[in-house]
Amino acid sequence: MKSFKLKLVLVVLFLSIAFVSCNNDDDEKTVNDSVSKAALVTGISGPATGKVNDELSYEVTYVVDNACGEFDKISEVKIGAVNGLQVIAKYPTGVCTQQVPDPKKTVYKFKATAKGTVEIKFKKSETEFITKSVVID
Repeated sequence: MKSFKLKLVLVVLFLSIAFVSCNNDDDEKTVNDSVSKAALVTGISGPATGKVNDELSYEVTYVVDNACGEFDKISEVKIGAVNGLQVIAKYPTGVCTQQVPDPKKTVYKFKATAKGTVEIKFKKSETEFITKSVVID
């Protein structure tokens, strides 16, 4: 009888451990379903002048590789010794059935902290920037 009780306790313990370890909380992991890649800028439009500590908005037009590409962020980039900005687009990892991309637009906001001429540079190609000069009063 003692042996039966011991076996029963061990079986219940084993089943309870197996039940607890088989939960589905692993399904909550984030799946990376997109890839980020630099998009090339074709135009910058916005004011040519501004004042110190005023926020200026510029419309940045860029081209994505396929129509499924969407804006992700603006990041810094360096071409040679020149610093500038680039648009990063994200693409779904699956197949994109819309192959003809339209130019996309985003807004870049800038606030100058000193008087002078500021050049806003966005990556136009692998070797050059497109530049917008802004005079700050």
